[in-house]
Amino acid sequence: MSVYKQLTKFGIVVFAMTSAIAGYALSFESYEAFNFVEPMLLLIGLYFLCSGSFAINQAQEWKIDLRMERTKSRPIPAGKVSPLQAWLFGLVFVTFGAVTLLILNPFTAYLGLATVIMYNLLYTLFFKRQLAFGAVPGAVPGAMPVVIGYSVNSPEIFRAECVYVFLVMFLWQMPHFWTLAIRYREDYKKGGFPVLPVNIGVHRTLFHIGLYTFVYVGLALASPWFLKTHILYLMFVLPLAIKIVFEFLKYYQSDSEKSWLPFFLWTNLSMLIFLGAPVFDKWIYISLS
Repeated sequence: MSVYKQLTKFGIVVFAMTSAIAGYALSFESYEAFNFVEPMLLLIGLYFLCSGSFAINQAQEWKIDLRMERTKSRPIPAGKVSPLQAWLFGLVFVTFGAVTLLILNPFTAYLGLATVIMYNLLYTLFFKRQLAFGAVPGAVPGAMPVVIGYSVNSPEIFRAECVYVFLVMFLWQMPHFWTLAIRYREDYKKGGFPVLPVNIGVHRTLFHIGLYTFVYVGLALASPWFLKTHILYLMFVLPLAIKIVFEFLKYYQSDSEKSWLPFFLWTNLSMLIFLGAPVFDKWIYISLS
């Protein structure tokens, strides 16, 4: 089970499923009859699709993983799984996940397959290996689970509320990834990845982290312009947005190697709150109306 969870990046898969359910709940209309089968099929399909995609990703990058201290203990470089086994496992899982989503909603399945293509072909083979700013286009597939969940109830994925939750997940990924890239910059250098701290240095990377952080926080503060917000916006979103800015300024001004962690953790928590607050606000309003 430990090898399986490593190969499929189980923690990230659960995170993707959670964001997909947030998208599903946000697109649900109060006049619709709730059907438990739909969210179950969404979770099952997305679980297999994501797990298979991550297994394929490790089959694609195992030689690079072998050079990096942080990743050399993964199942393939450690010799616990062969690259062929990971390929076959991944393809079977992706196929099963796509078929499950196809049963649920063809449009949802197409979005899921498009996400796999963006992640395993465009990001893994090109953006990540060739571009210092590869995390920016790479954030698109990372933000797609919430759109996939939204599409189950509505094909209108360019609605303001869907655009909002997509942008929350999209913008969050740059501070998240570049903070890790600073922490593990020597590892990324060994792996041959041209991440920002390796290419332009730590200080300039912090500038770009700050840029995306302020846009990310600004989006959260502007959420009343995208969707209906109520009490949870005032209780959680506003104070958390201020906290994120405060933690970034501490991180930016500090020379300590450990100063990255509070900012990193608060940013991750904020993303869950920024996604969850409008969902709970909507469902509380539905239950009271």
